[in-house]
Amino acid sequence: MFLSNAPCSWGVFYPDNAQVSADRYLDDVAAAGYLGTELGPYGFLPTEPAALEEALSKRGLRLVGTVHVHAFSDPRSGPQLLADVEKIGTLLHALGTNQLVLMDEGNVYPPDAVGRLDDPQWKAMTAMLRDAQALLSDHFGIALTFHPHVATAVEFEAQIDRLLQDTDINLCFDTGHHAFWNQDPLAYMEKVWDRIGYTHLKNVDGIVRRRMLDGQLGVREAFEAGIMCPLPDGAVDIAAVMRMLKERGFSGPVVVEQDYFETSGESPAALARRNAEFLKSLL
Repeated sequence: MFLSNAPCSWGVFYPDNAQVSADRYLDDVAAAGYLGTELGPYGFLPTEPAALEEALSKRGLRLVGTVHVHAFSDPRSGPQLLADVEKIGTLLHALGTNQLVLMDEGNVYPPDAVGRLDDPQWKAMTAMLRDAQALLSDHFGIALTFHPHVATAVEFEAQIDRLLQDTDINLCFDTGHHAFWNQDPLAYMEKVWDRIGYTHLKNVDGIVRRRMLDGQLGVREAFEAGIMCPLPDGAVDIAAVMRMLKERGFSGPVVVEQDYFETSGESPAALARRNAEFLKSLL
C-alpha cells in the first residue's frame, strides 16, 4: 500500500509563515519512509509544475492529491471556489495527480455550534460541490472527494449520510475526525465503503475524548490537549482499518495526518517516522 503524509502534520495550514520550509518538509517526509505527499495549502510547495516535479522526484516522492478548505457557509462563494479549484486542478493535472479533496472551513462558525447550515445554505453547498466536481472531471479528469471534519457543517454521521444522498461525490474518510464524537469509524466504513475514495489516517486519545464528551473541554481545548494522538496510541483500531483497506484492495490515497502542537513532546519528523513504522508493521 502506498503511504503518504501531508504538510498539516508539520503544522502547515496556510502557505505564509509556515514553521518549516518546503524543502525541509519534503526531506522529512522522505526520510520518514513515505512515498507520497499531499500538496498542502496552495503556495507552500512550488506551484510551477516543473519545479514541483523536480522537488518531488529527487526525493523519490509522488504527489497524491491535496485538500482545499472553502467556506461553504457563504452561499455567494461559488465563483471563488471554482476559481480556486481550477487553479489547483491545473497544477495537479500537470503532475498526473487525479485527486482533490474539499472540506468546509470551520473557523467561521461559533464555538461548539451544532447543525451549522440551514436548508438554503446546505443546498448552496451541495450545488457548489456539484459545480466543482463537474469542472474537475470535465477539464482535468480529477476525482473530487469531500472531507467530513470536526467543527464544520459535515461532521456527524447524519450529516455525512445527507451529503452522500444529495450528491454523488465520494468521501475522503478520516478515521480520527469520525471517532472524535465517539462515532465508530470501522462500522461507518463498512456502511459506505463504495463511497470512500480517499483515506486520512488519524487516531484519538480516548481519555481526552472522554473529558471532551463530559464537557470538561471544548473542541479547541481538546485539540490543544492532544486528542489527535499518534496512530499507535489511540482508541481507533488502526490495525483493523488497515486490514480492511488491504483486503478490499483500496486503490485511493492513504494519507497520515498527524495534528502537531508544540506541546506534543515529539517533533513532526519524529511523529512521522513513528507513524510510518507502525503502519509498515501492519502491512
